[in-house]
Amino acid sequence: MKRNVLIIGAGGVAHVAAHKCAQNNILLGDIHIASRTLSKCQAIIASIKEKGNQRGPGQLKAHQLDAMDIEATKKLIRDTNSQIVLNLGSPFLNMSVLQACIETGVAYLDTAIHEDPAKVCETPPWYANYEWKRRDACRQAGVTAILGVGFDPGVVNAYGRYGMDAYFDTVDSIDIIDINAGSHGRYFATNFDPEINFREFTSTVWSWEDGKWKANAMFEHKKEWDLPVVGKRTAYLTGHDELHSMSANLGVPNIRFWMGFGEHYINVFNVLNNLGLLSEKPVRTAEGLEVVPLKVVKAVLPDPASLAPTYTGKTCIGDLLKGTKNGKPQEVLLYNVCDHEEAYKEVGSQAISYTAGVPAVAAAMLIADGVWDVSQMVNVEELDPRPFIELMNRIGLPTRVRDARGDRDLDPFAECPELSERETLGKVVVD
Repeated sequence: MKRNVLIIGAGGVAHVAAHKCAQNNILLGDIHIASRTLSKCQAIIASIKEKGNQRGPGQLKAHQLDAMDIEATKKLIRDTNSQIVLNLGSPFLNMSVLQACIETGVAYLDTAIHEDPAKVCETPPWYANYEWKRRDACRQAGVTAILGVGFDPGVVNAYGRYGMDAYFDTVDSIDIIDINAGSHGRYFATNFDPEINFREFTSTVWSWEDGKWKANAMFEHKKEWDLPVVGKRTAYLTGHDELHSMSANLGVPNIRFWMGFGEHYINVFNVLNNLGLLSEKPVRTAEGLEVVPLKVVKAVLPDPASLAPTYTGKTCIGDLLKGTKNGKPQEVLLYNVCDHEEAYKEVGSQAISYTAGVPAVAAAMLIADGVWDVSQMVNVEELDPRPFIELMNRIGLPTRVRDARGDRDLDPFAECPELSERETLGKVVVD
């Protein structure tokens, strides 16, 4: 059993994860939170205590850390006796934190693909440019590294794997649909780090079509989806992290990601982009100051965490799989609905952060009790999704399924008790 968790980062997702770790600290042990800004870590701890979310005895401690400093990160891991590291800071940190975990022999988890600050939207499969280059090192060190274990990426990867094994003989397409039908009441804001949010949409949009990568422009393709609870919503074809691993691991010819955007968001985004204000490249002002336009925009927009108190409405995120079963066409939607107000009541967060933070903690719990402690690097779809989905049902993110039989709560073990013929469910499927 692995115990004691080090959370790196102090943003919205780290906030949620710290609350959920504290709720489950009887299994997870001491909880440490580290960031460059110590006061943010201390504020999270104060929030946990205010909500009464620490279930058992144990340390709940804040630390100051520059996680780009591998040696400093290694020292903190050792000083805190942490055996599981949740990297929930900027994706610019991934490779540094991962290396520190490899060298100290502790488990590593993150919720997004690594990014180079100087590059936007890299050549797919993106994971091959960074994390996957450390596969051998993880295996040799016996280190469990689970990549992209938020909601998307993360839960949607598990939905893809589970759906294939539970309901289909062949799958032709997986459409991942992410709809935020909530309202934060601000003129314009992003639901997570504005810098990371905008970088997703300012370059080529990659989708997996007919077994190969297809380049598109942002907002080039849109489609109306009719989803549970949130109803009919327009979503746009968008590039996203999970496509870069699912395309390699699932053998499905068509995997696409669709994200909902309102017309107001699109208009503001286009104005900022057309003015060059979303560029990651430095410019020099008339006063001789060198600034990065994207960082300036980030500085003037609301902190995503500040949206939580007034956020209303719900999110709906899921996978729509199409294929065949027993020679007949089959369509299945696996999804979750999360309420902004309920998330705020429980942990002081909005639903976007909640849906990313809860899965990361579920994965940490599965590592702690040995179910997902696989001593190598994997993406979520390479693991048995059943304990993951079942655990999330219990700790805050219940899954539902909609198919020809109706719309119902998903009991993943009841609906798929055995391995499929592919013999991938219930075991790691990497070489």
